[in-house]
Amino acid sequence: MSVTPESHSLLEVRQLSCERDGRRLFAGLDFELVPGAALQIEGANGAGKTTLLRTLIGSAGDFSGDVRWNGLPYPRALPQLREALLYIGHQAGVRRGLTPAENLAWYGAGRGEALLALEQLDLYGFEDTLCQRLSAGQNRRVALARLFLPKAPRLWILDEPLAALDTAGVSRLQGQMAFHLSRGGSLLFTSHQAVALAQLQRIDLAAYVPTETEEPFAGGAYAG
Repeated sequence: MSVTPESHSLLEVRQLSCERDGRRLFAGLDFELVPGAALQIEGANGAGKTTLLRTLIGSAGDFSGDVRWNGLPYPRALPQLREALLYIGHQAGVRRGLTPAENLAWYGAGRGEALLALEQLDLYGFEDTLCQRLSAGQNRRVALARLFLPKAPRLWILDEPLAALDTAGVSRLQGQMAFHLSRGGSLLFTSHQAVALAQLQRIDLAAYVPTETEEPFAGGAYAG
């Protein structure tokens, strides 16, 4: 049974501007993310997609604007956010001295749950191989296998999750995204690829390029 998105916002962004290396990337960004809904962030390389995600998870501090989780403002909201967050960035984030099964066990997966998740991403037979012996693409899929665990957190923030997948893998991941949304989960991700999901909104950062007349800002500060 699908879940109709609720009216209250989980994640709310108002007039957000972000900067990297002294250059303002975008300004005046507004959006809300409600339970059961997905938001795709689009834009050219260098537009600030990854910086936006890092700002939302609290690991980038050069920003201005208002960001709230469940109505609580950042940075005070960050401990609550992180309890509900599954974040996968550009780096795979796997422990290379562990096997794929052991990496998933770190997130609370039982052996059977880990094997089922890895099988969804064509890693069956690699579950007991040290991740340092796997390719970069395979390690990326080990990270993505967390999305197939039965107790995945409520909010997914994913940076280019489809990049390491073939056509079949993309289809399976889109199916898992849809299942997550149907259970009332929320999803925010970047992708250059078209994604077929109900309740999907899209934001192109090209529409938020700052003007030369805008005042510079003093970056905010998140606790890491």
